[in-house]
Amino acid sequence: MLGAIPMDPTALIQLRKFLVPEIVYGVGALNLAGRHASNFGATKVLIVSDNGVIDAGWTAKVEESLRESGIPYGVYSGVTENPKDHEVMAGAKLYQQENCDLILAVGGGSPMDCAKGIGIVVGNNRHILKFEGVDEVSRPGPPLIFIPTTAGSSADVSQFAIITDTDRRVKIAIISKMVVPDIALVDPQTTTTMPKALTAATGMDALCHSFEAYVSSASSAITDMAALRSVQLIVDNLAGAYAHSTDMVCRDNMMMASLMAGLAFSNASLGLVHAMAHSLGGEKNLAHGECNAVLLEAVVHFNFQAAADKYTSLAAAMGVHTDGQPPDAVARDLVDRLVGLRRQVGITQRLKDMGVTPGEIPQLAENAAKDPCLATNPRVASVEQIASIYEKIYH
Repeated sequence: MLGAIPMDPTALIQLRKFLVPEIVYGVGALNLAGRHASNFGATKVLIVSDNGVIDAGWTAKVEESLRESGIPYGVYSGVTENPKDHEVMAGAKLYQQENCDLILAVGGGSPMDCAKGIGIVVGNNRHILKFEGVDEVSRPGPPLIFIPTTAGSSADVSQFAIITDTDRRVKIAIISKMVVPDIALVDPQTTTTMPKALTAATGMDALCHSFEAYVSSASSAITDMAALRSVQLIVDNLAGAYAHSTDMVCRDNMMMASLMAGLAFSNASLGLVHAMAHSLGGEKNLAHGECNAVLLEAVVHFNFQAAADKYTSLAAAMGVHTDGQPPDAVARDLVDRLVGLRRQVGITQRLKDMGVTPGEIPQLAENAAKDPCLATNPRVASVEQIASIYEKIYH
């Protein structure tokens, strides 16, 4: 009998896993909600949505699909931007009161993250804030069917849930395969009702996902492929989607870009941009995509030398001339390209405009330094260096 083949312990460092839900993509995917809920044997569904999505009519279409399949449902819409711990707990209470056995989220990142939190709570019978960090969710919750209505958060395919701790005024990251949805019904038509500002913010969020996944210390060939393609799609289509809300070519490409970015960052994790954005958004209750957008170029400048080859590939994907150019020139042109895209979609504010005061920066930096997203950033960042980055984008 052959003995076990010895493995070089250093080879374990190179091992990668890739988690992905079942994905149904295309116009009309939303109408399959009832069929898939029925396939799970659901007897009552909790729909998690928000008032904006309800007003746009997408939640009603999901309700119609469930009725056609003969499945009762309840609706929880008590979700606000940057979903709060108490909103998750209220949703979990409703789920249990209504005797539901499946959760169906319709909306952007906030309803989807809240739905993940509700699933965690009902599956583990503990307060949502007890699950902060990596692999802290021990038991799976009920089945999750997600229908994204924005092209950016990628919560429909990721193993991340971001919840605001309202006492500490920080966003916590819950990273676990237990929050990967079972099915994502990705219908690009749902993004046609997004306001321009939301199109811009979510598109820049997707760009940040791809950038950070690509330079992450946990990246792989699979995540790199998805991240680069996502960047190309965003560069070619974000401005068009922003200018023409019903342009289905741009909307379709942006939804695909968001999906690819989500597959990349869910499996390669993120970095300093998101660590700083979580701190900023948690303290000031700001839109996550806008926080990422104003932080991205400063973090790229900080990180560049630690991952120059990777950033050069990202620059090329954004249309920057890189052949024969020294790293400093590539870094400058890449940052300029990012600034140009951000301004093209109307994101021009700085931290001062977002209500941040200079006295708040030290605490923002302290909170960012504790964020788990920082673990895979290509360059180690001290609290002082993080504070310096905040200061550079203050004015």
